[in-house]
Amino acid sequence: MILPDPKEREIGPRIVGESRLPAVVTPVLPAEERESIVPPGHYWWLLRRNGVRIAAFVAVCLGLTAVVTNRMTPIYEAVVTVDIDRQTPQGVIGQESMRGAWNDSDQYLATQIRLIQSDSVLRPVAVKYDLLRHESGTPVPSSAAGPVQLRKLKVTRPPNTYLLLLSYRSPDPALAANVANAIADSYIDHGFQVRYRSTANLSQFMEVQLDELRSKMERSSAALLAFERELNIISPEEKTGIVSARLLQLNTEYTGAQADRVRKEAARQSILDGSLEAAEGAGPGESLRRLTERSNEARERFAEIQAHFGKNHPEHRKASEKAFEIERQIATMKEKIVRQIETEYTEAKNREDLLRRAVGETKSEFDALNARSFEYQSLKREAEADKKLYEELVRRIKEASINASFQNSMVRIADRARAPVRPVSPDLRLNLLAAFFAAFSICLLVTVARDAMDDTIRDPDKASRLLGTEVIGTLPAVRKWRLRVKMPSGGGTALVVRSKRDETMEDGYEESIRSLRNAILLSEMGQRSRSLLVTSAAPGEGKSTMAGHLAIAHACQNHRTLLVDADLRRPSVHRRFKIDGTRGLTNVLTGECEWREATVHSEAHHHLSILPAGPPSTRAADLFGRSLALILQEAVGEFDLVILDGPPLLGFAEPMQMAALADGVIVVARAGATSRKQVGAVITALRRLRANVVGIVLNQVHKDMSDSYAYYGQYGKYYAQRAAS
Repeated sequence: MILPDPKEREIGPRIVGESRLPAVVTPVLPAEERESIVPPGHYWWLLRRNGVRIAAFVAVCLGLTAVVTNRMTPIYEAVVTVDIDRQTPQGVIGQESMRGAWNDSDQYLATQIRLIQSDSVLRPVAVKYDLLRHESGTPVPSSAAGPVQLRKLKVTRPPNTYLLLLSYRSPDPALAANVANAIADSYIDHGFQVRYRSTANLSQFMEVQLDELRSKMERSSAALLAFERELNIISPEEKTGIVSARLLQLNTEYTGAQADRVRKEAARQSILDGSLEAAEGAGPGESLRRLTERSNEARERFAEIQAHFGKNHPEHRKASEKAFEIERQIATMKEKIVRQIETEYTEAKNREDLLRRAVGETKSEFDALNARSFEYQSLKREAEADKKLYEELVRRIKEASINASFQNSMVRIADRARAPVRPVSPDLRLNLLAAFFAAFSICLLVTVARDAMDDTIRDPDKASRLLGTEVIGTLPAVRKWRLRVKMPSGGGTALVVRSKRDETMEDGYEESIRSLRNAILLSEMGQRSRSLLVTSAAPGEGKSTMAGHLAIAHACQNHRTLLVDADLRRPSVHRRFKIDGTRGLTNVLTGECEWREATVHSEAHHHLSILPAGPPSTRAADLFGRSLALILQEAVGEFDLVILDGPPLLGFAEPMQMAALADGVIVVARAGATSRKQVGAVITALRRLRANVVGIVLNQVHKDMSDSYAYYGQYGKYYAQRAAS
């Protein structure tokens, strides 16, 4: 699409004859904003516009869907319910009997679903019922390479349950039920076989380990027995305790003997030093002390007698002998005590020596026994551990053997499949609903895509946004135009023939022309255009018809109007008004006559004058020059409005010259036929010339082109009511 140059938005005043008009200033939106602005109601209008086509397409699709659905083979689905109870133990004894529920239900059930769809479960059922041939249509050997897959099998899990639903579809309801039940049975049998083989393999492995462990246990037991025979004891622990107790007792006695020897040695040393007190502290010291006391008493008695009696007195001799005898006994007692202390000291020393040797020997024996006890304990622990492990392994093997024969399973069939009565496919209602939405979606996408790819001008608002130029009027489509018609007032000719069929639309066309006239002439803020160029992007846009009707509408208001057929290559105004076209603008430009001489006054409209094109000429671009400017300058002085019916702008040079001379330019485009690129090229070329583009007129519009033309549908009702009144 060609957009106008932003530098050309504001166009200064131009002078043509005595008219001085400012250029039209039209704001131009950025290209991105122009493309993105689409009214939401436009899509609703698209649906209403194509409602019949969409309804027809949807109806056809629904009819085809119904026919195809009725011709399809009915498919039946049988469902078997499998309950997986994770609380059920897998064995009767041991840890298998105490295993509780796990928290990995989602992963476990997903694993079971994959197991159901595995080759080991499906192959026996597929071979039994020849399912591969039923599904593929060709015989397939049971030993075919690759895993078996059943396309008509479906395994689902209802939410928040431990149930699995196995469903199989087939044209035969009985076959569907049999296959579903067979797959469930095969799945349960497969679980038994896998568990049995696993337990059997584990038992074999444990038996091998049991033989090795038995040999190891026998070797450790033999080593322990040989060690006990070597020690010649039954229990090294008990002997170690006995020796330890004896050593403790000997050590205590040895300590007492040392103390006794020290005490007796001290007494001996005191005696040897001659200390009587030491002798008195010895074992027989009590007798010595009594003798000493008697000796003291005898001496006192002797002293008293000696003081009273003489030496020869019997009492004196008797007391002297008694004192001597006591002294002799004391000396004898001292000798006896010394010998006794020597003897006791010798015995205590000998006893100490004996105990010291006994403690040393016992300690050596204890150390030796304790050192061998560590080795014994190691051998004993090893033997006991081997024995305990052997017994545990034997127990586990027995448990595994018992559990392997236990045929209980946490998987069981809760509800077996039965032959279905009604087919699940085809579902007529579901297919019709899907076909309806699919067909409607396709129609919607195609409608929107066609509208998005439509490059023609249809909607006036959209054209104004994209081209940056006002759409000043729209003209309704009329099915058939003729060359002549009698005017309603009688006498003379008009531009078109009214057929009864198109009378309503032609009346609307005339009303649109009048609205266009007012939009052009009343929009200049007091500065009326004196000359207008009517052009288009390509031939066949209806510019000549619009120019003729615009001239008539202007003349009907008692304004002097001049219609100039400036299309020298393909003139048509003289044919439409049924006037002589042998002399016209071509003759004026070549200097053969004055323009006033070639002008024809309309008999039907006294204020309308027509300057035909005259003979066609291929040198039209060369004929236009200063002559046309002089003609316009003189014409605008005599007429209120001069309308130039020019040729299409694209591909011809003379419309550019006319646009530069006229006060305003009207671009006619055929709605739904002329592309935006062509009109954009025309607008860009005119703005490059700094021409005053009054606006765009959309021709041949009808209510189905855009929601902006909905009011055209009311013309028929309005004029019908007017005719009836």
